Amino acid sequence: MDSFYALIARMKNIGRWALMRSVTPENVQEHSHMVAVLAHALAVIRRDVFAVPCDPNAAAAAALFHDAGEILTGDLPTPIKYRNPDIMAAYRQVEAEASEKLLNTLPPALRPAYAGLLAEPEPALKSLVKAADKLAAYIKCIEERRAGNDEFLQAEERTLRTLREYAMPEVDYFIAHFIPAFERTLDELGTMDYREPALNTISEKEN
Repeated sequence: MDSFYALIARMKNIGRWALMRSVTPENVQEHSHMVAVLAHALAVIRRDVFAVPCDPNAAAAAALFHDAGEILTGDLPTPIKYRNPDIMAAYRQVEAEASEKLLNTLPPALRPAYAGLLAEPEPALKSLVKAADKLAAYIKCIEERRAGNDEFLQAEERTLRTLREYAMPEVDYFIAHFIPAFERTLDELGTMDYREPALNTISEKEN
């Protein structure tokens, strides 16, 4: 009943992109942190740019724990996880049972605080976490391409296409304003001043 946080710490032992050759390996703990950062950003954009009520802290917390069940299940490769509806439904059931088992490693007094974080979030937060998860994958693809790894080229194209298909204003805003910085070197990041881009700007590469 006291192993919850020790198990959470083991997220760093679970690798992602198992079928892909990566220049920089990524684990679930690193991924979850980035998804939390991005979900928080999307929620802030939704609230402060588009004036839609949203709680960035709730989005960040939901994202931070969105893959917690993988501590017990591992990270199933995407081509298998989404192969057909039956596999998807079965995997969701496995994830739900893993999250329940993880929740039960907490003392009863603490479980209510984490039950909502380990369960599927409400629809508004779920869409933000899903988009943040996809954005994190897109950024990973950009980083691998810039490191000279063409293993992620098709994944980058597919992921960007999926992000566009979400038709979420906060996602389009993030892509227009912040994704270009991931194409820069460290020196360039340190010297570039912020400039307001057009939201409908699409680079030649995206075309």
